[in-house]
Amino acid sequence: MYMHLTEFTDNALRLLVYLGNHRERIATINEIAERYGISRHHLAKVSCVLAASGLIETSRGRLGGMRLAGAPRDIRLGEVVRCTERGLARGARSAADGERPPCGQPDDRLQQSLAVATAAYLAELNRVTLADLIPGSAQPGDEVPGWLATNAWRWQHSTLEEGA
Repeated sequence: MYMHLTEFTDNALRLLVYLGNHRERIATINEIAERYGISRHHLAKVSCVLAASGLIETSRGRLGGMRLAGAPRDIRLGEVVRCTERGLARGARSAADGERPPCGQPDDRLQQSLAVATAAYLAELNRVTLADLIPGSAQPGDEVPGWLATNAWRWQHSTLEEGA
């Protein structure tokens, strides 16, 4: 069973994978939208959030477009999910920082449990970088989680890979 992510986050991850696969040039919203069958308007919103988060750089004009702001190995999936999933960051940060609401009511204990679980989920996602999702981008010495290195995972998630 997988945690349900919004279409917004799914599109953000696809955009980042595309940019990671095309690091040698600037990519446009039109080409990415066409590649994945995503609405241009929706992808423009995604790119604004990623640019505001410092994950991508954008430029306007006839020769404008977007590219990764850093190396794929420096982009952690947990941080992408944190900045694209509304409401996720607040509960996870408070649990990670050790802030706990007083446990006087069942709702308080429930909220605390969910915040701790969310923090653990994001921590696990942070073990994976964008480089782990891009074929051939791993550097010598990069440690790839065992579950990610299996062919079964790549087959199940082939839609994220450029050649699929």
